[in-house]
Amino acid sequence: MFDVIKYFFDHLYNLEELIRWGGLTVLTVIVFSETGLLIGFFLPGDSLLVTAGVLASKGILDINHLILLLCLAAIIGDSVGYSIGYKTGPKLFTREDSLLFKKSHLIKTKKFYEKYGGKTIILARFVPLVRTFAPVIAGVAEMHYTKFLIYNVVGGIGWVCSMSLIGYFIGTRFPLSIVVPLVIFISLLPIIFEFIKARFEKKNENMESGK
Repeated sequence: MFDVIKYFFDHLYNLEELIRWGGLTVLTVIVFSETGLLIGFFLPGDSLLVTAGVLASKGILDINHLILLLCLAAIIGDSVGYSIGYKTGPKLFTREDSLLFKKSHLIKTKKFYEKYGGKTIILARFVPLVRTFAPVIAGVAEMHYTKFLIYNVVGGIGWVCSMSLIGYFIGTRFPLSIVVPLVIFISLLPIIFEFIKARFEKKNENMESGK
């Protein structure tokens, strides 16, 4: 078991190798964990789905099984995240930071939720970090579950289908040696942008507080 866990983390960002090794099982686990567990914020959801679509275009995975399983994993994952937020409530914001939990990510998602309301559950699917914490915030806010579920299903299906089919479309036209590194690079751009944006915001806050 330890060897399996070690292999998983050693190859977490070598997506082609990871998917070839774990197939639909590892894909399902990652999608569920990123959307359903607070500790899943570091997982490479977007790039994973696109890479899976690319591999499906080469016959390594079945695109129909891929989409079906990962849509279910995304929807169930968000529902679990909602339950965590609903049961934990506002006291979650008093939890101390740890290796696998960052309160700043939760606060950022809360601001996102306050801006977009229920639509956050759909929009967040396409935003790294926010994707993990959005259903939790909805639970804390006690959004009516039926309303949440509708947004959850629409967002989950939209995210999985769009990312996977983009990869599938690209994969039918270009070789893996070109596509996979390009997919990983593109998928990292939002994270890099958010990192730079956060640094500027922190710098501005420090300047303002120093006045």
